[in-house]
Amino acid sequence: MRIIVAGSIATDHLMRFPGKFTDSLVADQLSNVSLSFLVDDLVVHRGGSGANIAFGLGSLGLNPILIGAVGLDFQDYRSWLERHGVDCESIHVSEVAQTARFVCTTDEAQNQIASFYAGAMSEARNVELSPTVSRITEAPLIIIGPDDPEAMLRHTDECRQRGYEFAADPSQQLARMDGDQIRLLIDGAKYLFTNEYEAALTEQKTGWSATEILQRVEFRITTLGAKGARIEAASGAVTEVGCPKERTLADPTGVGDGFRAGFLAGVAKGLNHERAAQIGATLATLVIENVGPQEYRFEENDFISRILATYGELAAEEISAVL
Repeated sequence: MRIIVAGSIATDHLMRFPGKFTDSLVADQLSNVSLSFLVDDLVVHRGGSGANIAFGLGSLGLNPILIGAVGLDFQDYRSWLERHGVDCESIHVSEVAQTARFVCTTDEAQNQIASFYAGAMSEARNVELSPTVSRITEAPLIIIGPDDPEAMLRHTDECRQRGYEFAADPSQQLARMDGDQIRLLIDGAKYLFTNEYEAALTEQKTGWSATEILQRVEFRITTLGAKGARIEAASGAVTEVGCPKERTLADPTGVGDGFRAGFLAGVAKGLNHERAAQIGATLATLVIENVGPQEYRFEENDFISRILATYGELAAEEISAVL
């Protein structure tokens, strides 16, 4: 199986506020908010959900193909991704727009306020998947992550028309898209990825119950923060996986992308969903220990020792055999 990642490619501008956002919110003035937070620092990192997932897959030894749209300022970022095992041949380069930018402030309670400038990302809607699929020999699994909304809809529709297996990861774009669009994004997916809040929002906006969603996707995967993840199958089977304890809590940006990368790596290597989710949760732990979604380093011995400590000897043996 070859993993193709269609999603945003961006630079992340990350700031930290030494307090809690909620302390500055006035309950009866929420309809007229005007706030400015003096932050302690600013760091700029490579990011974008698509690139984050592809980086994680590359770090685990796969050679994922990344599909997205960038600006002419992408050269250094391209080199970084290729050096970490990511195939960038299918990325569209805009001649007029800059690469997208994510600007995010995190408070001491790990709450976040963020904005996203699309830039070149809006041109992702012009990209077809079939030319990329035609240059590989393995059967593809295409993860359609947060991106230009029109691109997400186009990619999902193409997957259904051409019979490509796909994973739906609407993530941040759930807030922007309406119920009809979200239904089109997830219908027919092999995997649906959301966190707990996004899972509830998906049900609210689509009007589909949890049971109805599982009639339209094979597996629904919900990340549960520090509690790990839950995998629900259309058959009714439910698997829950916990998380390794982090050694430090640095920044949550990209943690969900790390989980997705680890999970998909496990699936691509033939592991069952429990083992795949254990890889995902462990990779997500590496992400949260660093500021920036691509600043961690995968070291196999340390990774397996974390698996052993959290999930036991059998899990460590089975995961070690394929990593």
